[in-house]
Amino acid sequence: MLTLPIPNNLSMATTSYLDLSRCRPLPPFLSSLSACPCLPSTVTLPRWRAKLGARLDGTRLPVVGLGPIRGLGRRRLIAAVARAEPDHLGDGNAKQNGHELSVSEDAVSEKQEKASQLKKRIVFGLGIGLSVGVVVLAGGWIFTTVVAAAVFVGAREYFELVRSRGITAGMTPPPRYVSRVCSVICALMPLLTLYRGQIDVSVASAAFIVAMALHLQRGNPRFAQLSSTLFGLFYCGYLPCFWVKLRCGLAAPALNTGIGASWPIVLGGQAQWTVGLVATLISFSSIIAADTFAFIGGKAFGRTPLTSVSPKKTWEGTIAGLCGCIATTVVLSNIFCWPKSLLSAMAFGILNFFGSVFGDLTESMIKRDAGVKDSGSLIPGHGGILDRVDSYIFTGALAYSFVKTFLPLYGV
Repeated sequence: MLTLPIPNNLSMATTSYLDLSRCRPLPPFLSSLSACPCLPSTVTLPRWRAKLGARLDGTRLPVVGLGPIRGLGRRRLIAAVARAEPDHLGDGNAKQNGHELSVSEDAVSEKQEKASQLKKRIVFGLGIGLSVGVVVLAGGWIFTTVVAAAVFVGAREYFELVRSRGITAGMTPPPRYVSRVCSVICALMPLLTLYRGQIDVSVASAAFIVAMALHLQRGNPRFAQLSSTLFGLFYCGYLPCFWVKLRCGLAAPALNTGIGASWPIVLGGQAQWTVGLVATLISFSSIIAADTFAFIGGKAFGRTPLTSVSPKKTWEGTIAGLCGCIATTVVLSNIFCWPKSLLSAMAFGILNFFGSVFGDLTESMIKRDAGVKDSGSLIPGHGGILDRVDSYIFTGALAYSFVKTFLPLYGV
C-alpha cells in the first residue's frame, strides 16, 4: 500500500488505497513530487484513475487523475514536471558542452605542442648551421673528421631502417655483425679520401669483403642481404666522400674573392679561400635556401602533391624551392665572385636543387618502406642524422663533378 501526503485543508469523505500493481512506475524526474514542501500532511488518497496520453521527451507517460482534488493536484503535478524536465534536459546539454570543451582543449594542446616543436626545430637548426659553417671554414682534418662521424651515425641509422619490421616483412636483412662492420667501413671512407685523394679502390675492396662475409655466413645467403648492404656502402659511405673531395681536394685559390684579401692571417689568410671552400659554402647555402623556400611555398600555396613517396611535398613548394635555390646561388656568386659566369651560377644552383630533392625523396622512400616517420631521435625537433643530411648525400657528387668537369679553370 502507498500513502502520499496531501494538504491539510483538503478533507476527504472516503479513503481508498492505490493498488501498485495496476500502475506504471513514474519516470525518475517525477520523483520530486514526494519531496514537495507544499504537501506536509500524510493521508490516504482516493482511487487513482490512470489516463494515458501525455508524451514527454518521446515517452508515453500516464496522466494521473486525483478524483475530488483534480484542479489543485493536476496543477501541482504539471508544475513538478515542468521543474524536473529542464534538469533532465540540462544533463544532456552539460554532456555535450563538456565534450565540446574537451575537444577545444585538445586542439589548444596540439597547437601548443606544434609551436614548441617548431621553436625547438628553429633553435637546434640555427645551432647546427653555425657549427657546420665553422667546420666548413676550418676544412682539412676537422671537416673530414666531422663528416666521418656523421657518416658513422647515418650508417647505423640506415641499417636499423633496413632491419625494421616494415622492410624485413618482404626481405631478409643482413646479419647484425655485417651491419656494424659496414658502418665502420663507411666512417673510414672519408678519412681515406683525404689521405689518398681517391676512394674507388677502397670502395671496391670493402664491397668484396662484405660480399664474402655474407656468402660465408651460416644458413642460406639471400640476394636481399647483399643488395641492401652494398647500397648502404654506396649511400652512406661512398657518396659523402665527394664533400671531402670538393672541400679539401679543390685547393685552387679563389683569386677574385674579396673576402679572402681581408681574411686574418691567423685563420689562414687569403690562401684559406679556395675554390673548394667557396663551392662548398655556396652549395650548402643553396640547399638550405631550397628547403626553406620549399617549406614556406608549400605552406602558403601548396595544393598539388608532388609524389606519393612524400605526400607533404607539393609542386608549388618545389617550384618555390627551385627559385630560392637559384636566387641564393646567384647572389652568393656575386659576393664571392665565383663562378664568373651568370649562366654557370644558375646551372650550379639548378644542379644543387635537383640533387637535394632526389636525396630527400630517396630517404623518404626508405622510411616509408620501414614504416617510420624519422630515421632516429638524435637531434631534438629534427629526428636523426639522415633526416638532416638526406639533401646533401647526392649533392656533393653532383657539385664536385660540375666544378671539376664543366667549369673551365674551376670557374676562376
